[in-house]
Amino acid sequence: MSLEDEYRDNPEETRWEGRFITAKTRGRWEYVGRARNIRAAVILAITDAREIILVEQFRVPLGRPCIELPAGLIGDDDSSAGEDAGLAALRELEEETGYRATRMEPLGEFWSSPGMVSESFTLFRAHGLARVSAGGGVEGEGITVHHVPLDGMADYIAARRAEGMAVDVKILTLLGPGILG
Repeated sequence: MSLEDEYRDNPEETRWEGRFITAKTRGRWEYVGRARNIRAAVILAITDAREIILVEQFRVPLGRPCIELPAGLIGDDDSSAGEDAGLAALRELEEETGYRATRMEPLGEFWSSPGMVSESFTLFRAHGLARVSAGGGVEGEGITVHHVPLDGMADYIAARRAEGMAVDVKILTLLGPGILG
């Protein structure tokens, strides 16, 4: 039986559901997804000085800080159900980094680990950036904002790894040309 046949022939079963995460099975496959069909917005923000805006946040599943692109959940509470992804990206960028954008350009929908997570995210490019606050996220997030010159990205990431930080897979969008040679 092919995986596609197994998918069609076995119903999805929810094994556990929390506020944000759902553990599911379909046949012999185990995977997780976001509860209530919550999605994520990830923001690529580059300043006029050609610096990429990154965030650092302690991530409990990893047990250490992680360097990431700014991101957040779309429609993550009952009052924001049906939230527009672009508006969520604008909100999250300002909350996390202190930057307000005049426009968000959608670059596509992506899946970060499709063998075990059904969650997708929409990648946005922020335009018209203006610093309006220090950022840092909402209470309890403990976000640190970093401005990294685009031409120094590979060295910056290598230095953070050497310090023991985790690096989110979406950082590959910034390292791609260097990796490809």
